Amino acid sequence: MDMTTNFYSAWIAGFTVCASLIVSIGAQNLYVLRQAVQGEHVKACVALCVLSDGLLVALGVAGMAQMLARYPALAQYLTLGGAAFLLAYGLFALRRMWLAPDAAMEAGERRAAPRGMMSVLAALAAITLLNPHVYLDTVLLMGSIGAQQEGAGRWSYVIGAASASCLWFVLLAMAGRRLKHLFANPGAWRVMDGITGVMMLCLAWWVASSALGMEI
Repeated sequence: MDMTTNFYSAWIAGFTVCASLIVSIGAQNLYVLRQAVQGEHVKACVALCVLSDGLLVALGVAGMAQMLARYPALAQYLTLGGAAFLLAYGLFALRRMWLAPDAAMEAGERRAAPRGMMSVLAALAAITLLNPHVYLDTVLLMGSIGAQQEGAGRWSYVIGAASASCLWFVLLAMAGRRLKHLFANPGAWRVMDGITGVMMLCLAWWVASSALGMEI
């Protein structure tokens, strides 16, 4: 009975913590939403996101969180690298918005030349693994909490986190499909790219400032 109670309590803890962290507007969520709206390899994107979250939480539970805490220089390098990636991603989104004077033509090109699965997943993997928030949230924070669970409860915690991730990305994919009619208007893509670019630049500044010890 105690083992069963511990299993479910750990699962609930993992599900709750992951759900509270993952429900936010970030690069990964915007990318999955974009793919869902375009209808390109959505199931593969959802599967990769869930697998990445589960694996990173498991690494944190297994000891990576303690390693990053023990070697702050490594965490700083990861953070600076992530800031550089966010900067590049934001500039690319703004460039895509700025250099699309004929938005209708751009939308037609999207329909005519869909990307291959490996290209889509490679970009998603970069967005996921080069984002410093992934390591701060899933590895450090969630991993540290999960490491405090007892025995098999640690892996029940990981399963709970993966369950929350799966639920979220499935809902996000469903929302993207329902928004297809909105993005039939080519101008909506430019608005989305503009919001994405500005948000990524702000995140890049915030992350770099925190890594360099600057006051925000």
